[in-house]
Amino acid sequence: MDDLDPQVERLLERIDQQRTPPTHGMSVPTARDRLDELFTTPDPEPVGEIEEFSIEGPGGPLPVRVYAPETGTEPYGVFVTFHGGGWVVGGLDTHDPVCRALANAADCLVVSVDYRLAPEHPFPAAVEDCYAATEWAVDYADELGGDGERVAVGGDSAGGNLAAAVTLVARDRDGPELCHQSLVYPSVNSPSLQEFDSYEENAEGYLLERASAEWYYDRYLDQPTDARNAYAAPLMARDLSGLPPATVITAGFDPLRDEGIAYADRLDAAGVPVTHECFEGMIHGFLNLVDTIDRSRDAIALLADDLRDAFAQ
Repeated sequence: MDDLDPQVERLLERIDQQRTPPTHGMSVPTARDRLDELFTTPDPEPVGEIEEFSIEGPGGPLPVRVYAPETGTEPYGVFVTFHGGGWVVGGLDTHDPVCRALANAADCLVVSVDYRLAPEHPFPAAVEDCYAATEWAVDYADELGGDGERVAVGGDSAGGNLAAAVTLVARDRDGPELCHQSLVYPSVNSPSLQEFDSYEENAEGYLLERASAEWYYDRYLDQPTDARNAYAAPLMARDLSGLPPATVITAGFDPLRDEGIAYADRLDAAGVPVTHECFEGMIHGFLNLVDTIDRSRDAIALLADDLRDAFAQ
């Protein structure tokens, strides 16, 4: 494996100097505040237009934020994205910089979904919210300047989990035919059921720690039996055939690296076209650090290129 990227190394040194406890040593409100501080950008990239409103969700009003690119021609392809944060932290603002960058780079509409968070709303609330938002995006794309026949889903970490789950739900319920899925260091496994080498190799010191990943799972899954549910852990699915083409990005110094690789391999074995790239010197969460980590822009470019191709089909 390559060495840790120098920009990542400096970031981790700054975080270490702050002497704040890891996520698993925090309360839920404090963990939410911490991610807001880490990922929010003071000078975000301009886009063509932003609209924010609520749609009807399974549990009540469901906030979404829609980004239109600076350039391009309507109707746009539509990318429905679900933020990371272990299903417990994160929101529209933490992932605003990435949404802006993808809207411009892929010349598409980006629909960011503020799904219900655990532990207040455990599994399957987030899955149902994200699936409802995807159906809504298909049904109302034309009113936003988009094309309801060119809709993709994606997300990072827990958001990658939710995007993968949405593709499974759409297939199983004869729902919308999605054209692509973009999964960035996705959390697709149930750690209590299956071990990977990267859990031990990257257990501490690389932003997301193994104990913190377990902390998130404990708050997301209300029942032990949920660990075997494919909509909670897509790697548990017996059949991955019939899903949309995928882009899978993993990071070398990430405890979730190997499960992301395993999911890409499972998709490929099931006949799903897959592009996988492991950003060797990177850590979990690097995509969001657009003002700090140069390689985040490379990852955004990869996602955007594959989305463009998917929307052109």
